[in-house]
Amino acid sequence: METDRALYVISVAAELAGVHPQTLRIYERKGLLAPARTSGRSRRYSDRDIALLRRIQELTNDGVSLAGVQRILALEDDLGAARERIAHLEARLVALQHEAEQRVEAAHRQYRRELVPVRGAMVARFESRR
Repeated sequence: METDRALYVISVAAELAGVHPQTLRIYERKGLLAPARTSGRSRRYSDRDIALLRRIQELTNDGVSLAGVQRILALEDDLGAARERIAHLEARLVALQHEAEQRVEAAHRQYRRELVPVRGAMVARFESRR
């Protein structure tokens, strides 16, 4: 994915996110961020990383601790996964409903072929004696 392509060195990423490069190192140590590494072990940040940094900054500016930020980010990931699962299940439900409607229509067509018109047909009546 294009947003996952690690393009930015730490100084550029820090500037784009509006933080000091040391802040990025702290976030990485705390497990909030995991930038890609070059073969020489230099950090490289992607657009997705920059968006995550901005989200972390938004939360910390609102007074959330780094532990709280970590928990919020985990919950947001869980919520995103749940929404994807719901969308998948809703799509599957629509497909199943469509399949059920087709089966009902096929059954109705089959019944129509098996029905005999009443007009012109002989009907036997039996009366019971008491």
